[in-house]
Order: sequence, then structure tokens, then C-alpha cells
Amino acid sequence: MIHLVTGAGSGIGSALARRLLDRGDELWLLARDAGRARTLAAEFPGARTLVGDLAEPSRLSWALGHQTPPDRLDSLLHVAGTVELGAVGDLTPKVWNETLAVNLVGPAELTRLLLPQLRLSRGTVVFVNSGAGLSASAEWSAYAASKHGLKALADSLRAEEHAAGVRVTTVYPGRTATPMQQKVHQQEGKAYDPQRWIAPDSVATAVLTALDLPRDAHIPDLTIRPAH
Repeated sequence: MIHLVTGAGSGIGSALARRLLDRGDELWLLARDAGRARTLAAEFPGARTLVGDLAEPSRLSWALGHQTPPDRLDSLLHVAGTVELGAVGDLTPKVWNETLAVNLVGPAELTRLLLPQLRLSRGTVVFVNSGAGLSASAEWSAYAASKHGLKALADSLRAEEHAAGVRVTTVYPGRTATPMQQKVHQQEGKAYDPQRWIAPDSVATAVLTALDLPRDAHIPDLTIRPAH
């Protein structure tokens, strides 16, 4: 199988990339710049890289047009994300635009560009969303809005591509022990204990379950919560 993963540099994306490589699948990793691509290539020997910055969705078409993406894809796995907490009264347009670009508009554009390869393979698109994509709390407006939008993107895509045989799964992890979660705790002013939260590899297992499901079924939505 051939997969393209975003966000492989840490956390859930890294765990997922490692699992896919370990089982012998062909892996492509999206990197935001050439330096990041070299780092990922060294960290995941055997994986191939594409350079494209989700923070600049309007440039993704140009970037991929100057490279050679795979000619077919069994899965597109959206794991990359960014978060900035803050009250609505304090968040600036810069924060809103950056959050929406990386978490929503970038994934939408990357999906658009790679749909021909996914249709060819009757592949699967997985959006790693968040519990914040189902409900929003104080200080989480920008992030939650981007993740609510990502849910809408997935739901529409699922309806549109059903006839083409493309499956679309959204995974909603609760708090997961990742560098992003550590940053969230710092913004919340709380002590960070990774043992309290879901291991990234557990979320990777959920994603692989959706990918490996026989063709007679699919998992539209999958919610994961910490056991403690």
C-alpha cells in the first residue's frame, strides 16, 4: 500500500509513519520545507518526501507541480495541526488565519490535489481531528472552529466520493501525549503528565484499523478517549 502522511515529525504522525514503514508499506511524508524534508528522510529511512507548506494553501498546487507525487495513493493521512489558545476577545486575525490554514484549508487543498490518485486506488482519506471538533470550550475558539470545519470537510468529501469508492474516516482523539499537548498545558498553566493521556501509538492503531478494514465496510467516525 502507498500512503502520504502529514505531520510525521512528531506525536501521532510520527507513530503512524513508523508503523506503516515497519510493516513494509510505501510511505510518502509531506514536509513544510526542504530542511524538514531532509530531517524526515533521515528519521524514516526508506520513506519519500514531498515539500509543501500547509500554512500556505494557495502555494501547494505550485509546490506539488514542481515535484513528482505518487501516481496512485491508497491513503492520505492528515495528522498535522497547530493550536493557539486564547479568548475570543484576545485572538488576532493572524492567529485565526494561521490556525485555519494549517488545520482546515491546507488539508482541503492537499486533498483536492491528490483526489485523482485516491480515486484510482479507491483509497482512504483519514482526518485526525480532535475532541474539539465535536465541542468547543472557553479559550479554544480558533482551534475548535478549525476542527469543526475539518469535520464538515470530511462529511462532505465522504458524500461526494462515495460513488468513486473513496472512503473517508475522521478520528477524534481526546488528549494525547504529544508535543502539541505539552504546549497546550503550558498555555493552560497546568503541569504536564504524559502518563495521563492517550499514547500516540494508540491513535495510530485506530487509524490503521480504519485503513485495513475490508472493502465491504468503512468507519466514518471514530472517537478515542483516555482510559483514566
